[in-house]
Amino acid sequence: MAVWLASGSPVIFRQQRAGLRFRPFHILKFRTMRAASGPSVTVAGDHRVTSVGKFLRPTKLDELPQLWNVLKGDMSLVGPRPEVPAYVDLYRDRYRTILTVRPGITDLASIAFRNEEEILSAAPDPIRHYREVVLPSKLDLAEQYIRTRSFALDCRILFQTALATLKG
Repeated sequence: MAVWLASGSPVIFRQQRAGLRFRPFHILKFRTMRAASGPSVTVAGDHRVTSVGKFLRPTKLDELPQLWNVLKGDMSLVGPRPEVPAYVDLYRDRYRTILTVRPGITDLASIAFRNEEEILSAAPDPIRHYREVVLPSKLDLAEQYIRTRSFALDCRILFQTALATLKG
């Protein structure tokens, strides 16, 4: 309701992502940005972020519609975060292993890169920094998750995500 009152329709943002075994699916989020041209990554202070988005993004409440993705079987609660196909294509060999599990709403990278927008805003070229530094680090964490995944690890990731979200 807040998204609609503050910035109209659509309330839900849909974007294609690569899922299990490279199958495309549409991830759902509450819309936090205005439709405007800009970089493919979001940096701190991005003018496209709406007033409601400034609250939803740090609290991760914009991710709540992904529970529908979980119910549909596109995603799980914990697993490597799904990426847009263009970035998956850059590291296709690494994604062959990563996409053997269902992508998740949260993962080790979600915790490690909690402040990704600030990290990218400090880079001279945010897109290049994401492509060459941040994304490979996220892939390292995804591969670590694949090697060591367990129910206990999933519980730890969910707990750490909740703590990080509460800290803001």
